[in-house]
Amino acid sequence: MTASPSDGQPSIVRLDADQIRVLAHPLRARLLAALRSDGPATATRLAEVLGTNTGATSYHLRQLAQAGLVVEEAERGTGRQRWWRAAHQLSNWHATDFDDQPDAAAAADWLYRNALRVHAEQAERWIETQRDYPAEWREAAELSDCLLRLTPHQLRQLIDELHAVLDRYRHALVPVDTPPGGQEPAAPDGTERVLLYLHAFPVRGPIPLAAPRPAAPAADEETR
Repeated sequence: MTASPSDGQPSIVRLDADQIRVLAHPLRARLLAALRSDGPATATRLAEVLGTNTGATSYHLRQLAQAGLVVEEAERGTGRQRWWRAAHQLSNWHATDFDDQPDAAAAADWLYRNALRVHAEQAERWIETQRDYPAEWREAAELSDCLLRLTPHQLRQLIDELHAVLDRYRHALVPVDTPPGGQEPAAPDGTERVLLYLHAFPVRGPIPLAAPRPAAPAADEETR
């Protein structure tokens, strides 16, 4: 599914088997994420941002381009400096799209796991840096979970309703999406880019708990 940014919706690509195989690579996933979040860039700039070398970024950008996930901005290039941008703002696929294609299904599973790692890293970064933000941001932010009992239809309905709420905030309040190839619009004073992750899936049996972590430091505990 693809929507035009001109209609007020972010452009979305529903990944096919070839695209998902190409994207299921650590550096390619990071390259596409960087172009989507920060806008067009050269292979040299991306190498600096991602801590790798220009040869690697150039090669993997070409692989993404062959899959239709990034495009070259020829009008911005000068000499050997080639500019690249994301072809779409978002990508998705249905969980059952690749049931009859084991290699594509494995690639989709890798992308899910990679996304979860990124989500956890971002949440950890927020915990580490939250005191750099004003109190109003720290009070507004939230890390929470909820256990419900639903049918598949109810779960799908709930997710659709949540996406509708997100769309309302995305388009009616602050235009945070950068159109492919465009410049990010000026943000109103007092705003920040906000990450919101949505995970929803059925569980059976006891809810597994994370491995124990070291005890939190007690500021008033006596040293013995």
